[in-house]
Amino acid sequence: MDLSSGKNKANLEYVESFLQAIVLEEGLSQNTISAYRRDLNDLFGFIKAATPLKITKKQVVNYLQTLYSCGLNPSTVNRRLSAIKKFLKFYDSPVSVTDIQGPRLMRKLPIVLSVREIKIILDIPDDSSPNGLRDTAILETLYASGMRISELISLDCSVYAPEIAFVMVTGKGNKERLVPLGAYAIAAIDRYTKISRPDLVKKKADSNKLFLTRRGRGFSRSGMWKLLHGYIMKAGIKKKVTPHTFRHSFATHLLEGGADLRVVQELLGHASINTTQIYTHLNKEYLLEVHRQFHPRALSGDRK
Repeated sequence: MDLSSGKNKANLEYVESFLQAIVLEEGLSQNTISAYRRDLNDLFGFIKAATPLKITKKQVVNYLQTLYSCGLNPSTVNRRLSAIKKFLKFYDSPVSVTDIQGPRLMRKLPIVLSVREIKIILDIPDDSSPNGLRDTAILETLYASGMRISELISLDCSVYAPEIAFVMVTGKGNKERLVPLGAYAIAAIDRYTKISRPDLVKKKADSNKLFLTRRGRGFSRSGMWKLLHGYIMKAGIKKKVTPHTFRHSFATHLLEGGADLRVVQELLGHASINTTQIYTHLNKEYLLEVHRQFHPRALSGDRK
């Protein structure tokens, strides 16, 4: 949805000044900044205010109500409201919108692949080809580390330290964390970097990204997701998989294996353990299913 029309140069300058400031203050990702830019330009297009100080609370409420009536996703509406609140606070607006509440979100449990499904995917790439070696390394790294796709594509060669079995990951807010890699991932990356990557890097010698496309460039987010989705389709998996599915599966399988929630929080790079706790719900579903399947008195039946 795009409500923006009639944006003037002054409004754009206000928006850009705000974005430049919060990049420095909060270290937000480029994706978040781009979303905030679209949201605020859309707001100005709707209310036609000349400056941030001219925006009224009634205009903000009317704007949000319009978004609701157009059927916009509640999480998107909440993100737009968050951008508006930060924007008005930044310019010391006399209007307080802190009491405006966005739509309540129903938190859905994320889709998770089973260990068997993960193994099927990991076994698909053809390791006799350069691209297959690379793809095996990518898939093994995602499952071994639980990192986001945006974190994976930003990895460069300097952060990979096989001698200590860790990789340095830069997450949200430019926060760095050390993430361990298992033996399978290390072996796959080593084969890729020794056999496949040298041929890829020749095509663009200035590229220092760890994982390279056929043209020797670093992957884009959409390019990486396209690659992963291709293997999910080849595996015949019918679940509604998202770019985060490997990450969700990583966390869930750790908890199923008995890992401490705080450790999983650290590995995922979550600022709050509340974010990580969603996986305890997934773990309970798994435990319930195992109990139903294997306990002799889990289900009703003949009591003779």
